[in-house]
Amino acid sequence: MAVMNPHELLQRVIFQNDDIIVLNKPAGIPVHAGRGGGINLQQFFGILRFDKPINPNLAHRLDKDTSGCLILGRTKEIMPKLGKMFEHGRIEKTYMAVLDGIPQFSAGIISQPIGKKTDELHEWQMRVREDGQEAITHYKVIKTANGKTLIELKPKTGRTHQLRVHMAHLGCPIMGDKIYGNGTDGSRLMLHASALTIPLHDNIVNVKAELPIELIKVVE
Repeated sequence: MAVMNPHELLQRVIFQNDDIIVLNKPAGIPVHAGRGGGINLQQFFGILRFDKPINPNLAHRLDKDTSGCLILGRTKEIMPKLGKMFEHGRIEKTYMAVLDGIPQFSAGIISQPIGKKTDELHEWQMRVREDGQEAITHYKVIKTANGKTLIELKPKTGRTHQLRVHMAHLGCPIMGDKIYGNGTDGSRLMLHASALTIPLHDNIVNVKAELPIELIKVVE
């Protein structure tokens, strides 16, 4: 697991107003405490109070191994509003990923339902299955090199592991994916939440998180 000085969170604030904070989350650290305990981002949110009397709260989740844009709500009033925005797809999310392989088409839409595996050994994994929940992902190839692909992904639904399952379904799993690809212990999942478009009150907030150098190097 990655190690982080709590004060690094201050350097990872990429947007802030009275309602929200957006962090550029590092890969390898869970956003909240899990069953196994250990370090997580939420335990350090006190350093992000600034002028507010309470700690900010998670408005959504990113997987432990995913980096990039993470929204925190700064007031009790904004939290249910953010929840409804995510629920109704009003917050547009853009991801960048490096795939192990090259898709057949340079752009497209994957509309494949996703559900849990049914065997007891893989209860926590997801897969494409006809009786699963609707899952839609738009994709566009940005660059290919050495059998790898830098790709832009725009999920229109928010299913667990959606992007990872959909890319594996294409035959090009995300590099470093230990569940749906050929990732190994110690390899980084090459998935980054690169941008958000957030409708706040009468304004549209656009936030971008710089692409990590390790993703860029693979396809240089």
